[in-house]
Amino acid sequence: MERARFRRLVQRALASLPPEVHRALDNVALVIEREPGAAELRASGLGPRDTLYGLYVGTPLTERSGGGSLLPDRIVIFQGPLERTVHPRDIPAEVARTVRHELAHYFGIEESRMAELGLD
Repeated sequence: MERARFRRLVQRALASLPPEVHRALDNVALVIEREPGAAELRASGLGPRDTLYGLYVGTPLTERSGGGSLLPDRIVIFQGPLERTVHPRDIPAEVARTVRHELAHYFGIEESRMAELGLD
């Protein structure tokens, strides 16, 4: 899939979120990268043969204190793994799920709660 189309899928996923989610976003960048690096896989507790669709890098809102950070938190969506492991017709839904999952990390939602919410 060409990069521009994938970017539109990510933008559409973000735009589909409720207004209260958009209002709560502060100092966070949504980034698209082709592949996760070895350091990103390790930071996620994954090995080189594991699959990583997205990654939240930063301090969750629930753990912040005082003023804001200088650099924005990052939500990274990895195009390559999604294209290799998800059927093309299912990529838009998986992109949306991945964006919601990584935003849940930003908001401080734990993995166990994400499973209850269907964001795992």
